[in-house]
Amino acid sequence: MRTTKGAARRKARKRLRKAAAGYWGRRKNQSRITKEAVRKARKYMWMHRRQKKRDFRSLWITRLTAAARMRGLNYSSLMAGLKRAKIRLNRKVLSDLAISDPAAFDKVVALARG
Repeated sequence: MRTTKGAARRKARKRLRKAAAGYWGRRKNQSRITKEAVRKARKYMWMHRRQKKRDFRSLWITRLTAAARMRGLNYSSLMAGLKRAKIRLNRKVLSDLAISDPAAFDKVVALARG
């Protein structure tokens, strides 16, 4: 008598279908297609977790560029001035400062101008 992996295979399919919950059409209930869809989804999740970091950095730089230009400075001059003044604030904090507390950001820009 041949073995069919009964319980193990059923458990694997159940786990796969749970991962594919919400997919459209045969992607949610046909094992071969589901397996491929879930594999691709996991690959995209992995890629986008890394891309998210790049996207946020880009957003902060865009915000800082706009805030610096409003104060008569461009982004590269702002960052170079901050480095010269030994102000070690990262782009995320600077961006948040420019939005939430413009007065404090003005002081930081004044220090960067030197």
